[in-house]
Amino acid sequence: MAKNTTSSAFRKIDVDQYNDDCYKEEEGSEPHSPPTGPDEQEIVNFVNQGKHIEALKNLLRTAPVGTKNQMLKDAAFSLVLRVILSIKTSDIEKTVAQLDRDQIDMLMKYLYKGFENPSEGRSAHLLAWHEKVYSAGGIGSIVRVLTDRKRV
Repeated sequence: MAKNTTSSAFRKIDVDQYNDDCYKEEEGSEPHSPPTGPDEQEIVNFVNQGKHIEALKNLLRTAPVGTKNQMLKDAAFSLVLRVILSIKTSDIEKTVAQLDRDQIDMLMKYLYKGFENPSEGRSAHLLAWHEKVYSAGGIGSIVRVLTDRKRV
């Protein structure tokens, strides 16, 4: 039999809250990403000591995604690019295997940022990185990166 449809409780739902015109950007930053970004001197020390994996993990952990300061984001991107380009192509798979899911997603964001401005030498290296990151993170990583509103 049919249910009682005389109830009007459904009419108390505010449907305007689901309207796209009412979207408000979150003001605060994520708790795991400080607004200062990565420490450049620490990253350079890691790279000089040959600890590329630790440098990359540190960069991905402290990525400034919660800030609107574009200069800070550009500085972090150039550091990530410097570390990525300093890792040999044969060591990419070993490096990606040591990253967790959130770090893989953040690395994928930086790879797509690198694809925005292609250059002769780094595009092939970024494609090699993309192949290995895709094999580790799968299609889910790409979907999470493309649908995330917070950019690097």
